[in-house]
Amino acid sequence: MTRIFIAVCLLLLVCHATYAQHVVNGQVTDNTGAPIPGVSVFEKGSTRGVTTDGGGAFRLEAANTNAIIVFRGLGYATQEVALNGRSTLTVILLSEATAMQGVEVVGSRNLNRSVTQTPVPIDIIPIARITNSVGQLDLNQLMQFVAPSFNSNRQTGSDGADHIDPATLRGLGPDQTLVLINGKRRHQSSLVNLYGTRGRGNTGTDLNTIPAAAIERIEILRDGAAAQYGSDAIAGVINIVLKSSTDEFTGNVNGGLTSKGDGENVGFNGNYGFKIGEGGFMNVTGDYLYRGRTNRAEDPVKVGEDKVPRRFYGDALMENFSAMFNARIPITEKAEIYSFGGYNQRYGNAYAFTRYAGDDRNIPSIYPNGFDPQIVSNIGDRSLSVGVRGMLKGWNVDFNNTYGINRFHYYVEKTLNASLLEQSPTRFDAGGFQLNQNTTGLHFTRFFENVLPKGTNIAFGAEFRTENYKIFAGEEGSWKAYGAYYLAPNDQGGVDTVYRAAGSQGFPGFQPANAVDESRTNLGVYTDLEFNFSSHFMIDVAGRFERYNDFGNTLNGKLAMRYEISPALAFRGSVSTGFRAPSLAQIYFNTTYTNVIRGEAIENLLTRNQSNITRVLGVDPLKQEKSVNGSLGITSRPAKGLSITVDGYYIKIKDRIVLTGDFDADNAPEIATDLQNLNVSVVKFFTNALDTRTLGLDAIVTWSKRFTGGHDFTATLAANFNDLETGDVKTSAKLANRKDIYFSERERSFLIASAPPSKINLTLDYRIGKFNTNLRFVRFDRIKLLDYDGVYDVFDPRIVTDLSVGYKITGNLSWVIGVTNLFNAYPNKQDAGLTDSGGIYEPVQMGFNGTYFFSRFSFRF
Repeated sequence: MTRIFIAVCLLLLVCHATYAQHVVNGQVTDNTGAPIPGVSVFEKGSTRGVTTDGGGAFRLEAANTNAIIVFRGLGYATQEVALNGRSTLTVILLSEATAMQGVEVVGSRNLNRSVTQTPVPIDIIPIARITNSVGQLDLNQLMQFVAPSFNSNRQTGSDGADHIDPATLRGLGPDQTLVLINGKRRHQSSLVNLYGTRGRGNTGTDLNTIPAAAIERIEILRDGAAAQYGSDAIAGVINIVLKSSTDEFTGNVNGGLTSKGDGENVGFNGNYGFKIGEGGFMNVTGDYLYRGRTNRAEDPVKVGEDKVPRRFYGDALMENFSAMFNARIPITEKAEIYSFGGYNQRYGNAYAFTRYAGDDRNIPSIYPNGFDPQIVSNIGDRSLSVGVRGMLKGWNVDFNNTYGINRFHYYVEKTLNASLLEQSPTRFDAGGFQLNQNTTGLHFTRFFENVLPKGTNIAFGAEFRTENYKIFAGEEGSWKAYGAYYLAPNDQGGVDTVYRAAGSQGFPGFQPANAVDESRTNLGVYTDLEFNFSSHFMIDVAGRFERYNDFGNTLNGKLAMRYEISPALAFRGSVSTGFRAPSLAQIYFNTTYTNVIRGEAIENLLTRNQSNITRVLGVDPLKQEKSVNGSLGITSRPAKGLSITVDGYYIKIKDRIVLTGDFDADNAPEIATDLQNLNVSVVKFFTNALDTRTLGLDAIVTWSKRFTGGHDFTATLAANFNDLETGDVKTSAKLANRKDIYFSERERSFLIASAPPSKINLTLDYRIGKFNTNLRFVRFDRIKLLDYDGVYDVFDPRIVTDLSVGYKITGNLSWVIGVTNLFNAYPNKQDAGLTDSGGIYEPVQMGFNGTYFFSRFSFRF
């Protein structure tokens, strides 16, 4: 694979065509002549881009004298200017009040920079520029090291979470963040996380289905937005804006591996856009990424007779195919049809816990040396959004329908069903689950210039959403017990009949009794009013009413404001209520599965929340999570090229949904008779058991300077400080004395560790001529997790250092080499037999793969 990568890179070097560059200098002002700092200035259809400094000035290297330069600034209408041979430009941006609707804002190319003119904190992440200087290739990992409030760790030994990375904002659940594409709701994954150090009991959106090469920018609204966008927006909103460039092919060839020689990554992607009619376009992206395994397991030979739980511990093997398109076709002078969508197919292979030769779950005639089951995934993800928008009697009208489906199919290889003895197959179809979602929306917006001194913007609309969730069974041998047994001596001198373990080892399949096919509907109506009392003071008021066919009604509101004391200082703040309806997976998911504790497998039943078992135990049906959000911050530009934003936040969530611990006759004797009557040995379930309170602070400082001689330097310091507290555990009446099982201290430690107490990012970017270098330090604070002995495993603070150097070989070919985790930082070692993941490192903070070397060729034609 490495040889193929090298050959492709050499071929690109030989085959590309060179061309001269054209340097453009200029300034950007508003219609009063005041300079506008922080405006994104870039060549259309390329990755070349800069940001205006404190005086509104810029210097850009364009491809040629006929290039088209795009100017984008928050609160201003985007402009495209053809150079036509000019080397100096003076551009005036006109105000566009409608650019401040929610998170659908035009952005800045500053790394990790909050948009300073909005009443709520928004990060703008320019993906094209960032991907040219960092080693991360998938979207989750890229954002993990860019945005301090965003956290995502690759899991291992976590079943489905080995294949879909859970991600969080501000330490809340993966399902408490809403993801949009081009401002439209994105469907979630069908996976509900059961294991791992992130997102237990939560569903979430699989960001890695979206190729980074298709993205122009990512906007992260770090504020509660359920009143504006509906369920899932308690922690905030991530809006992914797709590329719209035309008449140019851009691409990347990526490769890398760890310092231990594993975890090789090879990626190819290409993006091309072409015009359709007058003002229309279609932009298409294709992406392929291969990720090899890593192994950081202890050697069983070196630890003596006490065998470690896993002979293989590390990243799963992954092969990811993605395609994305974004299109717009004008149909009249005032109306257009638009569409976007994507295709993703992922194949994963992750090792489960080891079954050694003498293990009761092994058949020595099949595996004389024991075996390591492999959980294989086939994940398909499809989406399509189609809409029409335009002007109607002074109103901007947008009618849209967006559909998405995610299907997760499990297979288990190099395994067996011990109850079949020597006749057992070694590969099983284990079944899986599927989620599809359809959202139809009608939206109206209009700006009234003569209402209030600086105008009023009114937005309102309605959305109707349907969802369907399915679980489909695996083949019989993946779950059935066939009755094989053996006789084992007991302490009384006799023998016991011990039945062989049923189902495919590593991951037992879904049974026909687990199968579900459930749907629900949701109708939402909202209004959003923005009052601009002056150029210095504005207030935004939003309200949303929603009706679920299975949860009834809810009404939520939001109030936000911004007051600018001077061009150098402004205050902003918001307060809102929110909600999150439980996902269909949390309501209906059920399975019989294997839980490994201290290296031993125990069969458990995870029952659906509305089952006979939960009713007998007195467990209430799941209800909505309710939240109160508040934020207060300042934005400042105290000097030329210097930008500062500081935002504090408070998030209180009531009736948070959690996954309970295991109840059986021994640890909960008060329900022993109930379990016996129901023929259940061990049971767990989803329930509204917890109230949480989160306090935090986001701070971002950016300084940029252009020195004499064409030296450009940018420094960005971004930090998130986060503290989560949990309240008393709320149980059913029958289990009132079992709070330690309902939600244990161990589970509490995993919830709190969803985000480190602090995460600090310092990025230094330097450019001169054809050279650029990027140096980044990310500090992850200490994390504590309770192990199976009830002792806290402490993971001390770690600093990860990334370094890259880039060179523009020609105008259409650039090369970057670099290293992530330069100083080979690892989490603290722990006892593998007592950790949740069965390894000496837990998948916390920055991961456990050590130093990674990478190289990237970027080209355009």
